[in-house]
Amino acid sequence: MSNLANKVAFVTGGSRGIGAAIVKRLAADGAHVAFTYVSATDKALALATTIEEAGGTALPIQADSGDAAAIAAAIETAVQRLGGLDIIVNNAGVSVFSPVDHAEDTLDVVARLHAINVTGVAAAVRTASKYLGDGGRVINIGSSFADRVAFAGFADYAATKAALAAYARGWAWDLGKKGITVNTIQPGPTDTDMNPDNSDFATTIKAGLALGRYASPDEIAAVVSFVASPDASFVTGATINVDGGQNA
Repeated sequence: MSNLANKVAFVTGGSRGIGAAIVKRLAADGAHVAFTYVSATDKALALATTIEEAGGTALPIQADSGDAAAIAAAIETAVQRLGGLDIIVNNAGVSVFSPVDHAEDTLDVVARLHAINVTGVAAAVRTASKYLGDGGRVINIGSSFADRVAFAGFADYAATKAALAAYARGWAWDLGKKGITVNTIQPGPTDTDMNPDNSDFATTIKAGLALGRYASPDEIAAVVSFVASPDASFVTGATINVDGGQNA
């Protein structure tokens, strides 16, 4: 518990999957971590208890990342309760299967996708930027689909993740003068309850990966840990693929 000792981190969508792994890793690195969740209350409270029993600090906050005002308020709560903000990880996101030629798909679905994956992130960073100082970190969790849409029906999802990478490049210029770095991490297929590595479709996905396997959430969290650390102080505006060679 040294490289992030006494830093304050805020993670959206931190109660399960990749988000929970990020929360646990940042806490293990010494950070005081606030994280949001929407409906998985039991998982959020259990995660916070696990971290606190290990001597860390974890603050679960219920907030819908599709509600810009709610996510901004959650950051304000974290700052008040934990005494500041050094790191924000924009992890919350949803995926939809929405082929453009399916008449039954409505633009309401696309609007909700953008509200969570894009607008919520923009709102979070606008609020966080008031508190981040020299050495601050903004980390977006994107997707390997931002670079290569491997299957039909995911154009809308891929577009939102490509927007995160573009935002990070622009925000790197906006916030660089304050000594804040902004980067995007793009995971490939990762073994979570929403995308298990033993599903029927997983065999097809693994065939398109140079390593032939899914990532574990901890492997994604390890890259987040590096980008959040002092060792990554000269890395900004970068898009880092953690995809097992999917886009190689």
